[in-house]
Amino acid sequence: MKKYFGEIGLMLTAIIWGSGFVGSAVALESYSPYQILAGRFLIGAVLLCIVFHRKLKSIHKSTLMKGTVLGVFLYIAFALQTVGIQFTTPSKNAFLTAVNVVIVPFIAFVLYKRKLDWFEVIGAILAIVGVAVLSLQLSAEINIGDFLSFCCAIAFAFHIFYTAQFVKQEDPVVLTLIQMAAATLIGFIVVLCLGETSFSTQTEGLASLLYLGIFSTTIAFLLQTVAQKFISETKAAIILSTESFWGMAFSVIILSEVLTVKMVIGAILILSAIILSETKLSFLQKKKRVYLE
Repeated sequence: MKKYFGEIGLMLTAIIWGSGFVGSAVALESYSPYQILAGRFLIGAVLLCIVFHRKLKSIHKSTLMKGTVLGVFLYIAFALQTVGIQFTTPSKNAFLTAVNVVIVPFIAFVLYKRKLDWFEVIGAILAIVGVAVLSLQLSAEINIGDFLSFCCAIAFAFHIFYTAQFVKQEDPVVLTLIQMAAATLIGFIVVLCLGETSFSTQTEGLASLLYLGIFSTTIAFLLQTVAQKFISETKAAIILSTESFWGMAFSVIILSEVLTVKMVIGAILILSAIILSETKLSFLQKKKRVYLE
């Protein structure tokens, strides 16, 4: 049962994050990207403090510093994603964001000199080709929204990498709480600096912001943290990578976005890169052993 709980939990996380792309697109009609970020992180920080208020007493200086680092990366990633979605479609934004999974091994190679294998190299090439098919026009120009979305993937890759490093010594729930608080502080500083202090009270805008804060921020991050206790990292990465599929599905169903052949091909290439880099085709090797035996 624990195994299935982990798979179901991560699939729900992927679905919630996928729907979040559409939620951001709707919220942008009432708020600026920076107001959305400040609002969703504030909701997340407050809810986490309410639920886990007892853990606030056991926060150490090292946890505070590591959580703040994660909060900075988290804010940068979401800022690039939210701004990028203004200039591109939700499905393309979702797919390009998913590339972060194949970027993580290269961060480890550069920072910690970890060796790359052929599966990671081929996966990276597939991802680059997929991004090109998905984003490049006949003029070979990259849309600014596509570029910002790809930069968002890089920021998320650093966030994922350092989360994996920090969670080895720190409480994952406390790290999540601190990074939400740090992202909230940065979010409101940016909003004040830009003079965007006038918030809309339209029902549709508030509903979208609440959805992003409650579901895409608070519940999704908690689901991911709890679910990964019952499932391997490789399977978790594959399941979470379906976020891009759900992003496309919700944008097509809710926003009536047109699904093109080019979009499908690019998506298949990117997701193939994610699966290849994470599984290294181990399932084929297992089948081969069975046949040989």
